[in-house]
Amino acid sequence: MAKDVKGFLKIQRSGCIYRPIEERIKDFEEVFVLRPDEKTVEQAMRCMDCGTPFCHWACPVGNYIPEWNESVAMEKWERAYELLSFTNNLPEVTGRVCPALCEYGCVLGINSDPVTVRENELSIVERAFASGLVKPRPPEKRTGKTVAVVGSGPAGLACADQLNKAGHKVVVFERDDCIGGLMRYGIPDFKLKKSILDRRIEIWKREGIEFQTNVWIGRDYPTERLLKEFDAVCLAGGARNPRDLSIPGRDLKGIHLALEYLTQSNRRVAGDEIEGELIDARDKVVVVIGGGDTGADCVGTANRQGAVKVYQIEVLPQPPKERPPDQPWPIYPRLFKTSTSHEEGCERIWSVLTKEFIGRNGRVIGVRCVRVEWDKDETGRWQMKEIPNSEFELRADLVLIAIGFLGPEHKGMLDELGVGYDNRGNVKTDWRFMTSIKGVFSAGDMHRGQSLVVWAISEGRKCAHFIDEYLMGKSYLPCF
Repeated sequence: MAKDVKGFLKIQRSGCIYRPIEERIKDFEEVFVLRPDEKTVEQAMRCMDCGTPFCHWACPVGNYIPEWNESVAMEKWERAYELLSFTNNLPEVTGRVCPALCEYGCVLGINSDPVTVRENELSIVERAFASGLVKPRPPEKRTGKTVAVVGSGPAGLACADQLNKAGHKVVVFERDDCIGGLMRYGIPDFKLKKSILDRRIEIWKREGIEFQTNVWIGRDYPTERLLKEFDAVCLAGGARNPRDLSIPGRDLKGIHLALEYLTQSNRRVAGDEIEGELIDARDKVVVVIGGGDTGADCVGTANRQGAVKVYQIEVLPQPPKERPPDQPWPIYPRLFKTSTSHEEGCERIWSVLTKEFIGRNGRVIGVRCVRVEWDKDETGRWQMKEIPNSEFELRADLVLIAIGFLGPEHKGMLDELGVGYDNRGNVKTDWRFMTSIKGVFSAGDMHRGQSLVVWAISEGRKCAHFIDEYLMGKSYLPCF
């Protein structure tokens, strides 16, 4: 089938297909429905095959977007998957949860709707799985070198996959009982079904990667042993030190960190036995503090658990719906977005500072807030000011704090290894991703701070290149 080179003039954007709200809030199954192949072929024809593809520039892993869109448009699905797998170790994950930085760099998006890059990517990889194209391909030769990867999030897994392809023996250590990091325990099943992770992990096992779970480096496994038994180490444990709210009433029962709540919910969905206090939103008024994606995940989870009302409050002002002048194309803009979780029921309140948690008999019953305004000072920096007489209260039977992370956990492995830190408390490396300890590298959120899955994959791949170069003197692994 020939591609219609004028498809971008004739075909309108058709995005993701979602299950009806009244149906999907009754379960934790994925909210979307995979598009028919013919619809993806049609949408791929909208790609203009630009001479300078800014989508490729905007993508942290450097996906060959115009090339695999062209292959899909010509129904060359196997070639499309080959191109996709060259640059992305987990396209089935980014095709589900990536905010699609590429689409905001799409040239067509200057004056029209951009190409549905993320949905096209997902269609390619899911068709590849369905047709048997995704299968174990262990390396033909082994180098005799060993690498330990600490952490099994997207950075660690991407790094491990690349190093295994290069022929090194790779062991991935994970302190939780299952592989996947925050992809498994931080992202709800309605966005990323965990069987999606399991099928990829099974392929990697058959390719020779060794996974060791329930191993906490620095506690169950001495750090000095790590340095003695492996030729190189990649630290990819994420930025799991949460930012908390130290305000009056924080010690009341019914107030939890978002990750604590989401982890428990994911374990419940998986059928795991829950130890300790059960955090459940059923028949409760829920207040989610924090307006980001993690907060939205809490909203969707609370609705599925049967919350009677969900608020999401954010200290920053509501973003604009259109690109502001200071965020021109092809920069990824900070825009007002409504996620599927918000569509399912949520009252969002912006420019609100949480002042105090109100309690009765040791349990939270409300949140005291004040409205704020943001203005630039004489240096051009934004400053927050409370608006006089704007205090108000929200009822709250359950409060979930989703205001981000401060960086990696220093105590234990990192301090024992003696790695250096940057001014934000992240693991400091040189441009080759090597820490202050020779042979010890770092990638992902542990190195760059809290970020996106796609950035973690990118860092894991780059780190693998330099680990391979360190071990072998040169590397044929891609470095982008």
